[in-house]
Order: sequence, then C-alpha cells, then structure tokens
Amino acid sequence: MNNYNKSFIDSSQKTVHHPILRKLGLIGGLSWHSTVEYYIYLNQIINDHFSNNTNPPLVLLNLDQNHIHALQRLDNWDIIATMLIEACHQLYEAGASAVIFCANTPHKMYEDVQQHSMIPILHIGDAIGVAVRRKGLRKVGLIGTIFTMEEPFIAKVLKEGYGIDMIVPDKKEDRKKLHTIIQKELSLGILKPETKKYVLDQILQLEARGAEGIILGCTEFPLIVGQNDLEIPIFNTTLLHAQMGADFILGV
Repeated sequence: MNNYNKSFIDSSQKTVHHPILRKLGLIGGLSWHSTVEYYIYLNQIINDHFSNNTNPPLVLLNLDQNHIHALQRLDNWDIIATMLIEACHQLYEAGASAVIFCANTPHKMYEDVQQHSMIPILHIGDAIGVAVRRKGLRKVGLIGTIFTMEEPFIAKVLKEGYGIDMIVPDKKEDRKKLHTIIQKELSLGILKPETKKYVLDQILQLEARGAEGIILGCTEFPLIVGQNDLEIPIFNTTLLHAQMGADFILGV
C-alpha cells in the first residue's frame, strides 16, 4: 500500500506529503482510564512509525460504564449488545473503517455485535494470540473480570485460532475479588499497594500451575502491574490491541 499522496498547499505549487491512513473507531468509557491509554498508545505508535508528530484519524464514542455495570449485574447482556451495535453504527456514520472495543469484557458479545456491524471489529483475542505465539508459549494465565475469566470468549479464540491453553485463578473467591478490584478500584483510578500485592500473588499462583506467561485480561490491570514486577512475560492487552488498531490504520 502506498502510504502517501501529494496535496497542494498554495498557489506556488509547493507540495507536502500527506499520509493516507484508515480511520479507526474507538468504543471507550469501559473504563475511561484505560481508554486514555488506548489513545496514548495509538498516537505514539503512529508518531513512531512516521518519526514525526503525524496523528492517526480516530473517532471516539464514550459509553457510560456505570450504566453498563448495572446492566451486567442484572444479566442484561442483550441490552449491552444493542448499545455496542448502535455505537458501531454511529462510528461507521462518522467515517470509521473498523472498530475496537476498548476493553476485554465487551468481546463477550463480539459475535452478535459483529453480525450487525457494517464494519469489522478488531478482536482483542487475536491481538493476544499473535503476541503469545510470537513468544513461542503454549500455556498462559489470565486475570480479568469474572466474565473474561469464566466464559470462553477469549480462551476459545486462543485455543482454536492459535493452539494456546489458558488458565485462570482456580478459586471462585479469588476470581470474584479480582472482578471487584477492577470495578470498584481500578476503573475508578484507585491504585492501592495492597491491591497490587494481591494481584501479583494471584499471578505467581498461576505461574506455579504452569503458566508460561500472563495475560492482563482487563485493560485496567496495566495501570497497576508491569513487566518490571515479574520474571515471566506479561501481555498488556491494552497495548497489544492498540498495536492491532495501529496496524489497521497503517494498512499493514
């Protein structure tokens, strides 16, 4: 793909090179803290690609996370799916050529939403699978919301698409606590040292059960845990998904 075309900027026929980039739609607010990270990563990746301050064409639709959490507690996933479908339509109308959900959990409704979307939705599971396979790993641990840990919408993509096995904390109470940490602390920007210790303890338990790497399967976890905290590789789903989005924007 030719990344440049010429556009005239004045009557003297001087020209500048203008990058041809595809517009990406972001469904954010899930939480807004991690949405900010998506925005930073996408701009920085494109800046780095061109070695200047070229910015990507992005369209952001910010959803109400408090409302979505209430619907989750009521098990009203059909309503959430309808909200995501409408968001995809609005982003398509705004000129987006593809969409990303700025969180892991909305991928629970991926198939239904994609079926009704006029543009492709870039699945976070594929971004994870490519990165894990590139490392040559076959078994990884995941921490995330209780939906991401207990339902197959990420594990299925990893297993069927990339031959990767995924494990999660084996105790229900630990999965519930991690879920509460995400919704009651991290998504509100609350970062406690004791919470970080608990999260790291859960990761070490997964490593003891054979995990060769750890998927931070909630886009809030990179706010509190980084590669410097661990010896085994971690997979920052926010960064990996943003890289996938940047690749789409660049057409690579």
